[in-house]
Amino acid sequence: MPINILIVDDHQLFRQGLSALFLAHGKINVIGEAGDGHAAIIQARKLRPDIVLMDINMMVLNGIEATRQLKAEIPSIKVIALSMHSSREFVQKMFSAGSSGYLLKDCDFHELAEAVSIVNSGRSYISPSLAGTLIEDYILQLSDKDKLSHSAAVLSQREREILQLIAEGWSTQKIADKLCISVKTVETHRGNIMRKLSLYTVADLTKYAIVEGITFLER
Repeated sequence: MPINILIVDDHQLFRQGLSALFLAHGKINVIGEAGDGHAAIIQARKLRPDIVLMDINMMVLNGIEATRQLKAEIPSIKVIALSMHSSREFVQKMFSAGSSGYLLKDCDFHELAEAVSIVNSGRSYISPSLAGTLIEDYILQLSDKDKLSHSAAVLSQREREILQLIAEGWSTQKIADKLCISVKTVETHRGNIMRKLSLYTVADLTKYAIVEGITFLER
């Protein structure tokens, strides 16, 4: 049976190109696409893919937070990170969030297809260029359940989501509209975030969000 996947990336042309390659491949079926993490969660709920190919650096909700939410809500769905970021920090955060694989965007398509097959069989996959001592660090960190991300331990799922939008310059009204909640609710969450983190300016919240991998400077 074909493996059903959902492609999540904020570049439409990239999504379309991957879809065309998988169509030609024949054994992997693209059942949906999403341009950000928030849309990915909605699509995953509806489509129930076997695997989600997840970009990391996206507006609205990044791939790390989207992966964490997806795995909490639908544990059976497997996630493969497909990113331009090769740094240890990004790989660690994606695996900690629940990803089963990590590939760089400059990989060969045949490697990507093989990774999808491997992850679908219940195993993990990481690009060879990221292996070696790096993978040893992941294993050590993932085996230590006490080493949780500060934001994951302190902030709720909704608070991390709102923190990303605040850090990316969204107004209170726009956040409320995007998340289908009231302005008052957004303000309450914002106050709770500031209280929990002891940070009281947007600049400080933005710095915190960058350090914790909730949002990113480079786009």
